[in-house]
Amino acid sequence: MNAPRLRSILLTVPGIAAALAVGAPAGPPAAVAAAPATAAHQDFNGDGYQDLVVGAPGGTVGGRAGAGYITVLYGSAHGVSAASHLTVSRATAGVPGDATAGQGFGADIAAADLDGDGYTDLVAGGPHNADAVIVWGGPAGLTGGTPVPGHGNLVQTGDYNGDGYPDLVALRTGIPAGDDPSGSEGLVWNGPVSRTGVPATTSLFTGEQYHDLYGAASGDVNGDGRDDLAFTEYTGDGGFGTALFLGGAGGPGDRGTPVKAAADSHAAVTIGDVNGDGLGDLVLGNTGGDAGEVTVAYGAHTGLSPEADWTTITQNTPGVPGSAEPGDGFGAALSAGDVDGDGIDDIAVGAPYEDLGTVRDAGYVTLLRGSAAGPTGSGAQAFSQDTANVPGTAEADDRFSSAVRLLDINGNGYADLASAAVNEDGGNGAVWVLRGRPDGLVTDAAAVAGPIGAGAPAAKAAFGQHLG
Repeated sequence: MNAPRLRSILLTVPGIAAALAVGAPAGPPAAVAAAPATAAHQDFNGDGYQDLVVGAPGGTVGGRAGAGYITVLYGSAHGVSAASHLTVSRATAGVPGDATAGQGFGADIAAADLDGDGYTDLVAGGPHNADAVIVWGGPAGLTGGTPVPGHGNLVQTGDYNGDGYPDLVALRTGIPAGDDPSGSEGLVWNGPVSRTGVPATTSLFTGEQYHDLYGAASGDVNGDGRDDLAFTEYTGDGGFGTALFLGGAGGPGDRGTPVKAAADSHAAVTIGDVNGDGLGDLVLGNTGGDAGEVTVAYGAHTGLSPEADWTTITQNTPGVPGSAEPGDGFGAALSAGDVDGDGIDDIAVGAPYEDLGTVRDAGYVTLLRGSAAGPTGSGAQAFSQDTANVPGTAEADDRFSSAVRLLDINGNGYADLASAAVNEDGGNGAVWVLRGRPDGLVTDAAAVAGPIGAGAPAAKAAFGQHLG
């Protein structure tokens, strides 16, 4: 899609702003009394609506290419809107550190109410050596900031020790390359965390210090009231896999040796209850095969169910739209949430390298519906920029669905889908939002946000490389 067309869409599609400015909040609406905020309910301004976080790690800030920024689209009864947004970078007043070229601020994102004040806080990381930063939620939205010294290119939040307070895990991890991993080290800040950067207690996470970790997810897979922590990892000599660390009184990994969930090339991981039994299930995206696949390892009170009980879905599974073709990347991005309101999580699956006819790597996203038997192809849906009523036109190398997020943005009880095309407009990026309904995802009131019409730095911003 060319830039003028995207600008036009941003100005005319209901619910999307034409004015987002780095470091300049447009002023979220007056907040009502804040509801308790948890990692599961992502509400930075306490108005009762969940908010969508968009990382743009390639964005230029203050003339520094690749410094990176994060845009928050505050939720409302009408979804994301022009009236309520904020873009944050290391050049924003109150955020510690300085914006430097190539820093990649916003390459990783997590959220939880870390200080226990009822407002969700944002944790922002980047791929290089700068500290992670906590930006604090409040009635006016996100303001201020506190560094997490020495750690932070991979961040996760969850109540890993079961004391009722969210904890922060911040890791310094290598980028998979060569035969030998660079190794990883982690810092655990057990909540609550004060705004001066003092946690209740701290510990080190050393469970995968010899592997490179490049993705993470949190959730309670064994029903013990403590969140568990899963990683996608590079193990060396060309090997990739997934490790699950069970939560315990001492935090993640306190229960001993991690469960090696798989030893294949896993591109993404998420946790959601996709069979409705009250236990989180580990969902793995494997792009190591020809076309990609999604495997669900079901939660059990012992950790995970036996591998013989797991479910694997491909684009050739009956009911799943399309067909598996080499290089589709089905499973390159994942998110779990309840789209249809039946009490069972569904799975959004990115296939960013899917060809649409002769349009190479245009990409599309598939919704797999959860059920008491787990996810199947029944009722599955697929969307692209060529789907009727979805704004835009599929073009080569857009990579629609390179990141996905299921989140109830308009507060109606149905998770909505955010799907990014990180290479839209030659790498500027953009994010689409489709609404959830009892019948699944719908395209009425579909919206798109991108940096050009939004007033944020656009060139090679990778707007939407990470969604939170």
